[in-house]
Amino acid sequence: MRYLVLSDIHANLEALEATLAAAGECDATLALGDLVGYGADPNAVIERVQSLPRATVIRGNHDKVGAGVETVESFNHLARYAISWTAAALTPANREWLAAMRQGPVVIDDLVEICHGSPFDEDAYIFDELDARRAIVASQRPVCLFGHTHVPAVFRFDGELTSLGPPRGARHRLTLDPKAKYLINCGAVGQPRDGDPRAACGIFDTASRTVTVLRVAYDVATAQSKIIAAGLPEVLAQRLAIGR
Repeated sequence: MRYLVLSDIHANLEALEATLAAAGECDATLALGDLVGYGADPNAVIERVQSLPRATVIRGNHDKVGAGVETVESFNHLARYAISWTAAALTPANREWLAAMRQGPVVIDDLVEICHGSPFDEDAYIFDELDARRAIVASQRPVCLFGHTHVPAVFRFDGELTSLGPPRGARHRLTLDPKAKYLINCGAVGQPRDGDPRAACGIFDTASRTVTVLRVAYDVATAQSKIIAAGLPEVLAQRLAIGR
């Protein structure tokens, strides 16, 4: 099975389309949440993800708040402004679809499970080895794919927990040890925050037990102009150019 792994698209249609084109044909898609928020194309992104064949989609914190499932209390001022705009922009059908999204973690098969934040709490962040240790204990499969941080990361547990460092370059390929467990973040499609403005996604080939993290250049200028034209804060456009 060849899975396309998408996370944190954040209503960035240009990044999503470039990512889909670069990834090529896959057997199924795993979308790890936060389809909306920050960007100017929430409806178009939702509908594009809905069109993907054999897609398993789970919710992120922005999806929950945008759909009215949770309040904005935990968001900073920029995120609050953007998600309020998003909630108003969503069609009734798309808002209802977001509200009905599945909560992670979700077991996909014998090898892989997915979550937005972590397998013990969908809103928790996995940044360091302390976070990863708790997540490894809670994980149910040898490979847990997660998002939420917008930063690519790989943790391996084979009796000892090791951070393998963030995947770098346009195409980073990781071969999985069948005796180890892994937590893998393939990065953010629409809001990278690791200093690399290119969209990030993953391809998980279960036959070869490899995960490839791709970085894909996209039309940042168009995404920025849409944000500004929508009346969203300009800083949300500016950050796309620097990956922060």
